[in-house]
Amino acid sequence: MRETFFTDGSDIYVKVRHAGDAILELLSGGQWTIAPVIQQLSAQIEFDSPGGLARRWYPLGRGGHVVLDPLVCFGRPVVVGRRVATANVYDLFRAEHERVEAVRAWWDLTDSEVEAAVKFERQLAA
Repeated sequence: MRETFFTDGSDIYVKVRHAGDAILELLSGGQWTIAPVIQQLSAQIEFDSPGGLARRWYPLGRGGHVVLDPLVCFGRPVVVGRRVATANVYDLFRAEHERVEAVRAWWDLTDSEVEAAVKFERQLAA
């Protein structure tokens, strides 16, 4: 049997290989969790070190150019490091007939930043 321990910043989990890659939450009396959900969230959420509270959420992953941070734009989804709301990027993208280069020029964003904001907003609409 092989076990792997990891945390989401507040709880400790163990991945149990012999149980079909199931995940067990250790500090809750041994509740089984939904493995893919916990693994995905633990990779998307940044926790602060002193209190272990969620600090930022990267819904497209850490390299996905979109972040929700309560200290930036009141927690609205924004392009990482740009403080441009993804909803504004998407609205301009639609107004400019879905031309990435037009949006990029307005806010001095990269193609990948525009595409990430558009992808995120489309996922919300779905």
